[in-house]
Amino acid sequence: MFEYLSDHHLMAAVGLASGVLLGLAARLGRFCTLGAIEDALYGGSGLRLRMWGVAIGFAILGSFGLMAAGFLDGGQTYYLSIRWMPVASVLGGLIFGYGMALSGNCGYGAIARLGGGDLRSFVIVLVMGVSTFVVLAGPLAPIRNFFFLQVDVTTETPPGIAHQLGAMTGLPVNAIGIVIGLLILGGSLASKPLLAKPQQVGWALAVGLAVILGWAGTSWIAAQSFEALPVVSHSFAAPMGETILWFMTGSARPLSFAVGSIAGVWCGAFLGSLIKGHFRWEACEDPRELRRQIFGAALMGGGAVIALGCSIGQGLSAFSVLAISAPITFAAIFAGAALGLRQLIMGFQPAE
Repeated sequence: MFEYLSDHHLMAAVGLASGVLLGLAARLGRFCTLGAIEDALYGGSGLRLRMWGVAIGFAILGSFGLMAAGFLDGGQTYYLSIRWMPVASVLGGLIFGYGMALSGNCGYGAIARLGGGDLRSFVIVLVMGVSTFVVLAGPLAPIRNFFFLQVDVTTETPPGIAHQLGAMTGLPVNAIGIVIGLLILGGSLASKPLLAKPQQVGWALAVGLAVILGWAGTSWIAAQSFEALPVVSHSFAAPMGETILWFMTGSARPLSFAVGSIAGVWCGAFLGSLIKGHFRWEACEDPRELRRQIFGAALMGGGAVIALGCSIGQGLSAFSVLAISAPITFAAIFAGAALGLRQLIMGFQPAE
C-alpha cells in the first residue's frame, strides 16, 4: 500500500494519527492550556497543571530517547535550529496568552471544541490561521522581520538546555535530557490528587506520546525521502494557516504533517465528544463575546509567530527537545493569560 503513497501523504498520516490522541485527550482527559491556568489561579486546583508537567516530562524522555537511539537529530528540529530571541519569547508569549484568555481557548483548544460542535471555535480557528500568515508572510511580515528576524543557528551548540549544559560540563547531552525529563515527570506525579485519577495521568501521557510520535514519524520519513522534508511535531499556529491554504489550493500544494495534525485533533475531539455524549451545535449569541474572541484569536496568531510557537508548539514540542525558548515562552503565556483572565473575571480594579 505504501508504494501508492507519497512522502507527503505519509507525513500527513503521521500528523493525523498522533493528532487523534491530542483530540481525544482534550475531550476525554480535559487537557487544556487555559483551563489548567484558570484552575490554578481561580479554582484552587493544580491538577491540570500537573497533567501538563506529566506530558512535558514524558515528551522529553521520549524525544531524548529517540536522540540517544539515533532516530532523531535534535539539531534538525525547528526549535533548535533557529537562534533564540529572548524578547520575542517574552513579548510573543504575553501577546499569545492574553489573546488566549480573550478567546477562551488556545488554537489547540479551539480545534478540540470545534470537534464537539462549537461553531464559535470555527471563527477562532479561521481568524487565528489567517492572522498567523498575515504576520508570518503577509503585510505585517516586514515589520516582524525588522524586529524579530528568524536567523539560523550558526554556533556549534544549539540553543537547548541539555545541549548547553552538555557543552559546559562535558556530560552526554542525551543523558542530561533524560534526567531532566525524569525529574519533571516525577515531580509532576508527586501528587495524591493526580494519582487518584489514573485516567487523567493516562491522557497526559497520551499527549506526550503524540509529540514523540510526531518527531519519530517525521524524522523517519525525512531520512528515507529524497525530498527536503522538515522534522516536526505538533503546533497549532502556522499549521492552521497552512491547513486553510491547503483546503483552498490543495491541487497546487502538497499535504503536510500540519494538515494531518489539524485534521487529527478535530477527528479525535469529534470521537471524544460522541463517546462522552457531549456533541452539540453551539453558536455565539452575544456580539460582544464574538468581538472579544475574534480580537483574541488575532492576537494569538501574531503572538505565536513572534514567539516561534503557541502553547503546544513551545509548551510541548519545543519543551520536548528542551529548547531554551520553551520555559520562557510558556511562563510568558501563563502571565499573559493571567492578565487576560483577571480582566475578564475581576476587572483591573485593585483588590480591596
